[in-house]
Amino acid sequence: MSQTYLSLTVELPEEASEAVQDLIHESGALGLEVRDREAPLMPGVRGPNPGEAIIIGYFDERDTAESARDEVAASFPEARLTLDEQPQQDWSNEWKSLIKSVHVGRLWVGPPWDKANAPAGTVQLVIEPKMAFGTGDHPTTSLCLAAVDAYMAEHPGAAVLDVGTGTGVLAIAAKKLGAGRTVATDNDPVCVELAQENQSENGTPDIEVSGKELTQVEGSFDLVLANILANTLIELAPLIVAKTKDRLVLAGVLAHQRADVEAAYRNLGLTVLTGATQGEWVRIDLQR
Repeated sequence: MSQTYLSLTVELPEEASEAVQDLIHESGALGLEVRDREAPLMPGVRGPNPGEAIIIGYFDERDTAESARDEVAASFPEARLTLDEQPQQDWSNEWKSLIKSVHVGRLWVGPPWDKANAPAGTVQLVIEPKMAFGTGDHPTTSLCLAAVDAYMAEHPGAAVLDVGTGTGVLAIAAKKLGAGRTVATDNDPVCVELAQENQSENGTPDIEVSGKELTQVEGSFDLVLANILANTLIELAPLIVAKTKDRLVLAGVLAHQRADVEAAYRNLGLTVLTGATQGEWVRIDLQR
């Protein structure tokens, strides 16, 4: 790889964001960064204008980057495009420094290179971050881990369903804390594969990890976890509620989205309990 890489920055109306992400990805980008109103930005990072999104694609070949720029310009004439050259960094180590381990209740969750620092007496999960969400250090994951820890302490042997499992961290945590039947689903094949690797790494082979739709998952569950985006939680509400026997924990929700998500589930007969918050993120706990 060359000593530099190229970043293609696209600014355009938010409704076109996903289409542009697909186009840049298919054009050979090594990675994507998306800045929109769905997630709080890191300090010092420039955000989009109101109603817009910023998508940044990273490339290691100029020809590929220029071709992607030309395709985006042709398909989205309203987009503002910038192609910049950036110095190459040692991304593998730079990236590792950003992944933090967390200690939540009885659980320690961290990357393989930090396992030696896990406190004695904790239930330890080693999660390989790679290209899926859910290493434990994001507020929404930490909030869910706390809910899993509390519920499993009171309901040993509970059946657990993790919707949109990502790295598999919540399902693995539940199983290690004594869950009975544990099922994890994700519609992204990369996540399913990674969750299965993490499942094997953590000695929890009997979790049912798959890309199944919720309608294909048999039975209902004492504890259902869904750490995904607010609009997807609302869209999937009837299917998620149908799988919930007792407790439902929702995350991936920002404070300003809470009322809409709660209403979708209250309308389906669930009772809203006291949840939890961390920064701008909220966890919604519901009871059947």
